Amino acid sequence: MKLTTRQDIEAPLAQVWATVADFEAWERAAMRRGVEVERSDALRAPAAGMGWKARFRYRGKERRIEIGLTRLEAPHHLDMKIGSPVVEGDVVVELIEMAAKRTRMHITAELRPLSLGARLFLQSLRLARARIDRKFNSRAAQLAREIEARARRLSSV
Repeated sequence: MKLTTRQDIEAPLAQVWATVADFEAWERAAMRRGVEVERSDALRAPAAGMGWKARFRYRGKERRIEIGLTRLEAPHHLDMKIGSPVVEGDVVVELIEMAAKRTRMHITAELRPLSLGARLFLQSLRLARARIDRKFNSRAAQLAREIEARARRLSSV
């Protein structure tokens, strides 16, 4: 299953990149939502090869996923691999500078089942495709608005 969205953000490319590539902030945000996050690499600076292991409850079961950063080309590309015992996938974030204070963010997420149960689950998501697309777009738009708000705060200081 492949999901894509495009969001225009009223902020300079550098500020958008700083937010998207702030991995420590993403870790803290996940932990605030009850996810146990653990780094699985020893890198000190952001680079391809960074990795995380995460545990969380979803639909009454404990889930485990591994996330690996496969490509990091500042300030335009960020690619990640996601893997679990039942699903694997890729997430690609691409940033394009539209103007001095306007950036376009493309997000593509693709999930592939590794088991029959996961295949059935993804098939049920396909049947609710319109709702899933709306939710995906809504969350990406929320992220875009948060980046814009952060950029406004930084420019007013």
